[in-house]
Amino acid sequence: MAENRLTVKQKLGFGIFDLGGNMFFTLMSFWVLIYLTDTVGLAAVWAGTAVMVGKVWDAVTDPMMGFITDRTLSRWGRRRVYLLFGAVPMCLSMAFFFTAPVYLPSYMHFAWATFALILLNTAATIINVPYSSLTPELTSDYHEQSSLNGYRFGCAIFGTIAGAGAVQPLVYLFARPGAANPLVDPRGFSMMGLTLGAVMMIVTLLTFIGTKEKKYRKEDLPADGFFTTFLAVFKNKPYVLLLVTYALHITGITFLTAILAYYTSNVLNRGDITTIAMILLLVTAMVFIPISVLVSRKIGKKRTYQICFVVIAAACGIIYTLGHQMPVEFFFGVMVFAGIGVGFSYVAPFAMVPDVIEHGVAKVGERKEGAYYGMWTFTSKLGTALALFVTGHILEWGGYIAQAGGGVIQPPSVFYAIRIIVGPIPIVVLLAAAIVIQFYPLDKKERIKA
Repeated sequence: MAENRLTVKQKLGFGIFDLGGNMFFTLMSFWVLIYLTDTVGLAAVWAGTAVMVGKVWDAVTDPMMGFITDRTLSRWGRRRVYLLFGAVPMCLSMAFFFTAPVYLPSYMHFAWATFALILLNTAATIINVPYSSLTPELTSDYHEQSSLNGYRFGCAIFGTIAGAGAVQPLVYLFARPGAANPLVDPRGFSMMGLTLGAVMMIVTLLTFIGTKEKKYRKEDLPADGFFTTFLAVFKNKPYVLLLVTYALHITGITFLTAILAYYTSNVLNRGDITTIAMILLLVTAMVFIPISVLVSRKIGKKRTYQICFVVIAAACGIIYTLGHQMPVEFFFGVMVFAGIGVGFSYVAPFAMVPDVIEHGVAKVGERKEGAYYGMWTFTSKLGTALALFVTGHILEWGGYIAQAGGGVIQPPSVFYAIRIIVGPIPIVVLLAAAIVIQFYPLDKKERIKA
């Protein structure tokens, strides 16, 4: 229908948000833990605990925010209003988190880090959850929705690469002249946080300006209670299997991304190659996403999803056994190989969610897409929280010395702890995911829309 057609300007206005959204996700995945230990000077165990608390809070508030936006009425719609009023707090909370206080006792640094992460994750939730629910508000046409998500994915690619690749150059650019280690300099991180926070604010406002929601009346809003809405999804057994698999998947990947900067800096003694390794991993992943779609058409979504677990687990095994013994070029090659697995992990799980939702509709006759996706993000963030918590504790067990500016020589036990985190732990978690998804009953050799 004509009223469902969107212009290129509207589609780009929608998609541009995910440049900031994916930049934020990638930035926090790769850099948050090492920022707290090496720039703030927080002990690894407390850094991991602070990140875990922030992530658990994030996981809890996501479905709550979805519940709230479903029941919002405003002159700007149900979703866009939160983009308008959440853009500036997002920028300020980014700047606040990456501007560490100085000369505080360690327990006060822990309290500050926990509060700052709660604040930052709340600000991200206020804009990210409404945005994720915005697609059906803009058009009900299936092909236009697919086109919208194509624009979103295109912007997400640039955001993902920026989140990995922009941090070190910005920190180095803004570091104090004569800093002992410019790559962990507090002023550099502060200005980096403000700069990338401003980018997120701008793209959020551009999405608010560039989109327009359909109008709702009060009687159109859902009336189900919060717990009734979300607990109902656990009656869908295929969904539960997929949910557990995805939680294990995110947990395993987080071990790799969170420890990568520690590995390059402490095991390889080449902190300067951290950004190159991250970009190789992510660019390879982007190249292999469309290839994974073609593979899925031949062997099915479940088998395609299992390939990602096997490839990433194999890459972790290679890094654990050979990475510290071989030249840097070998490590770059392993990053490319791991990127193949990461690329295979993008489309398959999200293509399987609609299948399990339709299975639930066939069983109970009710559509609860918001509840399914809300529980999906809730569980994945719990997996992230667990991985970061465990990473911090293993680093502490290994004797990791918080650096607060760099220059500290770590004891040999730290190198072994880092290798454990990059090797055996994610291998076990990812292979467990491959086993769980084997019991998924709905897999067919179906066409996936990229």
